[in-house]
Amino acid sequence: MTCISNNGLNYLIEGNGPWITLSHSLACNISMWDPQMDLLKNHFTVLRFDSRGHGKSKSPPGPYSLLELANDVYELYGELGITNSHWVGLSMGGMIGQTLALTYPNLISSLVLADTTSKRPDNALKMWGERIEMARSKGMNSLVESTLARWFTKDFRETALDVMKKIGGDIQSTPVEGFIGSCEAISRVDTFDQLKEIACPTLVMVGENDHGTPPEMGLKIHQQIKHSEFYVIPNASHISNIEQAEIFNQHLVDFYIKEKII
Repeated sequence: MTCISNNGLNYLIEGNGPWITLSHSLACNISMWDPQMDLLKNHFTVLRFDSRGHGKSKSPPGPYSLLELANDVYELYGELGITNSHWVGLSMGGMIGQTLALTYPNLISSLVLADTTSKRPDNALKMWGERIEMARSKGMNSLVESTLARWFTKDFRETALDVMKKIGGDIQSTPVEGFIGSCEAISRVDTFDQLKEIACPTLVMVGENDHGTPPEMGLKIHQQIKHSEFYVIPNASHISNIEQAEIFNQHLVDFYIKEKII
C-alpha cells in the first residue's frame, strides 16, 4: 500500500537492508520498476516514489526544475529519516539523481544512471516545446504512440502487447500539468560539467537503440565520473529496465557485488 508524504509525493517501501531509491522516467510511475523488485527487495529497503506531477503524487502547475524535483526527494528523506541511500534512476530519474548527488553529496551512496543525459541538445527547447504544445492542446493520449515508438524497439512493441498496453496507459494517465512541468525541467538539464565532482560508485547503462539518450551520451557521462562503469544493453531502446530486464538486473547485481554493497 502506498503512502503520501507531507510534501505530496506518493511512495512505497518494500524489503529489508540498506536504503535504495528508484526514480522513474517522464510519463511513468513507480510501477515502472516492477521488473527489478524481486531482485532488489531481497537486498535493500526499496523506496519507490512518483515524481511531482506523476502517478498519485501532487501535480502543481509548472514549470518545474530538476532542483525542485531533487528537493522533493530530499524532503521525503527527511520525513522518513533517511540519511543516505543508493539511487537507481532512468531518464528523468537519472537527471534527478545527478542533481541530488551534486547538491547533497553525502546523501547518495551509489548511483545507477540509466538511459539519461546531463546536457540538453541544441534543439531541446524546440523539441520539448512541441511535445508540451501537443499535450496542452490534444491531451496525453496524443503522445502515446510516438512515445512508445521512442521508448521500445519495434520487435518488442510487436511482441510485448500487454506491456505496451500497460505503459501506454501510464503515459495517458500522466497529468498534463505534471508532464508539461517536468518537460520544462528536462529541457534545461545542465549537469555535465559538474559530473566530475561525483565521488560515489556509479554505473551508467544505456540501450543500444536509445535515440533520445544514445550510447555516446552515456559514454560521455561515464568519462566524466571517475568511479564509474559503463554498459550498452543490446536490443533495447530507452526504457531498458523493462525491455531487457534480465540483462539490466544482472548489471545491477554485478555492480553491487563488485562494490561490496550486497
